[in-house]
Amino acid sequence: MPTSVAFIGDYLPRKCGIATFTADLYKSFTTFYPESSAMVVSVNDVPEGYDYPDEVRYEFYQHDLNSYKKAAEFLNSMNTEVVCLQHEYGIYGGTAGNYILTLLRNLTMPVITTFHTVLRNPDQDQLMVLKTIADLSARVVVMSEKGRQFLKDIYDVPEDKIDVIAHGIPDMPFVDPHFHKDRFGIEGKQVLLTFGLLSPNKGIENVIKALPRIVDKFPNIVYIVLGATHPNLIRDQGEVYRDSLKKLAADCGVKNNVMFFNQFVELDNLIEFLGAADIYITPYLNPAQITSGTLSYAFGCGKAVVSTPYWHAEELLADGRGVLVPFNDSEAVADAIINLMNDEPLRHGMRKKAYLLGRSMIWERVMERYVESFVQARQQPIALPGSPLSLLNGNGSGTYKLPPIRLDHLYRLTDSTGIIQHARYHLPHYEEGYCTDDNARALILTVLVEEAGQGDRKLAKLTDDFAAFLNYAYIQGRGQFRNFMSYNRQWLEDVGSDDSTGRAIWALGTCVGRSSDKNLITWAMPMLHQTLPALVDLPSPRSWAFGIMGACEYLKRFGNDRLVKTILQQLVDKLIVRHEDSKSKEWPWFEDYLTYDNAKLPHALICAGETLQDSTLIDLGLKTLDWLISLQMTGSGIASTGYFQPIGSNGFYTKGGERAYFDQQPLEVQGSVSACLAAYRITKEAVWVKRATKIFKWFTGHNDLGLSVYDPNTGGCRDGLHVDRVNQNQGAESTLAYLMALTELHLTQKQISDAEIANTALTLLV
Repeated sequence: MPTSVAFIGDYLPRKCGIATFTADLYKSFTTFYPESSAMVVSVNDVPEGYDYPDEVRYEFYQHDLNSYKKAAEFLNSMNTEVVCLQHEYGIYGGTAGNYILTLLRNLTMPVITTFHTVLRNPDQDQLMVLKTIADLSARVVVMSEKGRQFLKDIYDVPEDKIDVIAHGIPDMPFVDPHFHKDRFGIEGKQVLLTFGLLSPNKGIENVIKALPRIVDKFPNIVYIVLGATHPNLIRDQGEVYRDSLKKLAADCGVKNNVMFFNQFVELDNLIEFLGAADIYITPYLNPAQITSGTLSYAFGCGKAVVSTPYWHAEELLADGRGVLVPFNDSEAVADAIINLMNDEPLRHGMRKKAYLLGRSMIWERVMERYVESFVQARQQPIALPGSPLSLLNGNGSGTYKLPPIRLDHLYRLTDSTGIIQHARYHLPHYEEGYCTDDNARALILTVLVEEAGQGDRKLAKLTDDFAAFLNYAYIQGRGQFRNFMSYNRQWLEDVGSDDSTGRAIWALGTCVGRSSDKNLITWAMPMLHQTLPALVDLPSPRSWAFGIMGACEYLKRFGNDRLVKTILQQLVDKLIVRHEDSKSKEWPWFEDYLTYDNAKLPHALICAGETLQDSTLIDLGLKTLDWLISLQMTGSGIASTGYFQPIGSNGFYTKGGERAYFDQQPLEVQGSVSACLAAYRITKEAVWVKRATKIFKWFTGHNDLGLSVYDPNTGGCRDGLHVDRVNQNQGAESTLAYLMALTELHLTQKQISDAEIANTALTLLV
């Protein structure tokens, strides 16, 4: 049987019968098959969505066509084995709900669709949509034999593709109605019950009109109308219909015999109401109802039922299992109820027949049937989507040319295990082995280079090597990574630094958010889901920042993943608290010191603000980044001849202390370039591109020593500036820093359309 199932439909707390059914289906699957995993993908009828429980992993808006494709991409990348779709025309967008076809056409796993409505006289659009859904589904489910017949005769669905599975019901005991009546203060009374969302098509007025005759025979009878008014009716008309029913009861002289419970009932409460009922009534006005969940619940718990002959009732109440009365006939309703109340053996015999048949409808039996359908679906071939994911790598509109991205030294430093972390001059220094920090950076770089339109098979091999290193570094069950590995592939620690875990998560998020390699995305997603929560408990602000970057990259592709969004917000909140605790007017920073990779802290807030659409985060990120860059820029003003002077690692800079000017590290330069480009992307202010350009020139000699840190002969980058010389070693961190900064400038070039900015702000001296 499948171990990973996704249920698609609307979902509680949305007030809808399909939402209740989807929730019951999910809970039954996870209850009776706990060894399997499941999740829910919910469709929203309001843009803001709902406060869903944790099982809702992804949500999409009914009227946003693009979100349907994104939902499919999410499911594909999650390695979902089976999708169980709940179909009702009204819950999906487009003509006759045709937006759902976009989702189905992009799925790569079998789909089992439950049709909650099958029309006998569909219009052309309804016919086309349902037939296409059936074509795209490996199996289809209906809840009645009439539904099966309609699918075959009207919609041309092959009979061997159709499963008839009853509407599930809770496993309720066969109890005496008097057992529950004291719960509602109706001891000693005979109880009639109708429940479900209240709307005019339910025919409740016909029962109220029948009540005077019934009350005349049975003065203690009470008719309970249980259920909230349908949300659509509330939106359009308020409580006009409910008020009209109350007035009708008063006019008929049975006001005291009708009880309205205006509430959307939970299962436990519903069981008590059903238990208290002597007769259940569904007086619907239209025969065209292929399924009724309320009828299934009442019937299955052993209630005597009086119903109009809509399709589901005709089938379920046949052979003496209930009483059918004509539509819109209050006299017939009165006759049926009086007859049942007078004939106790008839009523209890009817209850017993219903209850015995209802044993086959309890959720455990129903879920067994669904799982059989899942298994059958997986044995059938499925059609893959017609086109793969594409990269947005068209040419920018500018006329300038950035220097080429040369990967010579990257290949030199990399073997089949990963990238060697250090070099002696330009040669890999094998004795010092590998680290997760550098392989994570290298993985990010190769994904960015691919996005810049310079990917090939050789680069794809590098990407796989770096991903494989992270895969091996991951500590299963702990949510963290090892960092240092010797050249003979022996780990040198039980667990790596907080920052190495953060950088690895950043790399995973970049794979999901930017790569076009579906296999890479599918690999990265579950690892990110397992590791991201661990960051919340780590103490390092930089690890939070890296995690924020990874979450934001991930959410570029799957913006409705509620788990990732939740953890992103938690990490942002921690960073904000750190800023509040440390800031002052002269030192508006997150810590009492500046050390390494400083720009990542404001960069993370800028990206989080963009992702969460929170302008206060963007403003704080821009403010702190402006302070940081200004602190490290010589001269006054962006138009000056000044240059970038990063905080030195030989002592760093503590508030109130002396700042270190050397050793200057390429990592600081790259982080500052990247943060400035993010600021430009958000603000579209050219000053940020100019800053990024000026900072980048540090690599090519615009620095304290006037010496090039980049080596054009090898394509590598030297390890930094000492007080009197350039460090001649060309290790992984430095080379990756140069290449990442350059590649991000290439990507920014593609986004800029203003000719003046393109001709001036991105002119690099290389």
